Amino acid sequence: MTEARRTRIRYLIITVLFLVSCFSFADRSALSQAVTSMPKAMNLTPQRMGYLLFAFGCAYALGQLPSGGLLDRFGSKRVYGISIVLWSIFAFLTGCAGYVTASLAFTVLFILRIFSGLAQSPVFPGNGRIVAAWFPTPERGRASAIFNASQYFALPIFAPIFGWLIHTAGWRSCFWFLGGLGAVLTLVWVTTIYGVKDHPRISQAEIEFIERGGGLVNTDANTSAKKNTLTWSTVKMLLSYRMLVGVYIGQYCITTLTWFFLTWFPLYLSQARHMSVLKVGFAAAVPGLCGGFGGILGGILSDRLLRGGCSLSFARKLPIMAGMGLSMTIIACNYAHSQAMMLAFMSLSFFGKGIGALGWTVISDTSPKGLVGMNGALFNLFGNTAGITTPLIIGYIVEKTHSYNGALIFVGLVAFCAIVSYGPVVGEIKRIDLEPASAA
Repeated sequence: MTEARRTRIRYLIITVLFLVSCFSFADRSALSQAVTSMPKAMNLTPQRMGYLLFAFGCAYALGQLPSGGLLDRFGSKRVYGISIVLWSIFAFLTGCAGYVTASLAFTVLFILRIFSGLAQSPVFPGNGRIVAAWFPTPERGRASAIFNASQYFALPIFAPIFGWLIHTAGWRSCFWFLGGLGAVLTLVWVTTIYGVKDHPRISQAEIEFIERGGGLVNTDANTSAKKNTLTWSTVKMLLSYRMLVGVYIGQYCITTLTWFFLTWFPLYLSQARHMSVLKVGFAAAVPGLCGGFGGILGGILSDRLLRGGCSLSFARKLPIMAGMGLSMTIIACNYAHSQAMMLAFMSLSFFGKGIGALGWTVISDTSPKGLVGMNGALFNLFGNTAGITTPLIIGYIVEKTHSYNGALIFVGLVAFCAIVSYGPVVGEIKRIDLEPASAA
């Protein structure tokens, strides 16, 4: 078939992944923005807020391995789609928690954050799995960067909306808004997401182009006949590769920055920089946009290096390590006396973080065939352990020091650890080939 007859369905797929991922990150950040308007009787101190963020992060991390096994066994469309439905329901119920007594509200919120974390656990393993199937290797960096950029664009898109809703209709309204939006996105998901060879609008030319370029087009083929990949032997085998362990540790470091941005950054603006709820919504958008553009730039740069003849290792590592170096400028916010200077340093930091957030691209490049879901889940388990530790560590630092200065130093030092991990620990980046018996 000629180039002119080749469809571009894969671009529709990545657009939907970006939108759904933005929705997921919006749900994670909504509580941090709404807490400033919650009744004082609920007594959501920084430490108690840390516990709520911990509840989500812990459940999200613990759900990674089961979600990876479910994705490999039953396919991305089914498992991911059910996930969207469930966390939309829990978002709606979070708004309803405002009607229980103040003494019970914290417990109800804590339980709902646990369920929401479990429900959202298939999102990024599912994203990585779908990109590995739908995109050839030379396009994979850009595709992964697009869905990964959702973590930066979520705040610019949703923070002003949440700020306006909270200001005009109360804190509950932003969670009801998320519940309604989830219903719309569920319909979009069901009608647009398919396996590569099953999509009703794809051409044979596009299928051949993806397959020729290294896309795992049979990832979701005949899922009912697939064996269970959720075994300790599979986990032990993946952990036996130093390259993968280095990538996992690097993702923990990078995700620490993500969790600060999503959960503590709005509180930092309101508590340390004394901004109103409306100003927080718009101020949070600036670093978010910079991080989003940095993320897309990092993916484009990586793919361009690869097409220019650079090795896969160099093409992936250079943006990651350079971006994490730039992220360390977050520490300079401690010395910025004006709001504008603080936002400039924070924007520069998250621009660098965006450039360096290529972990999911590396997972798509390295995962053994048949284990893309499990490898992505293990990777995300390590990464989102930061969702457990970051809220508690920062909550403890702020509670004890009554300042965010130590928290910013902590985040900057973790960015440096990511450079070390992707340098000597990871070594050469390449796909792991297994004998058929080993992948069972």
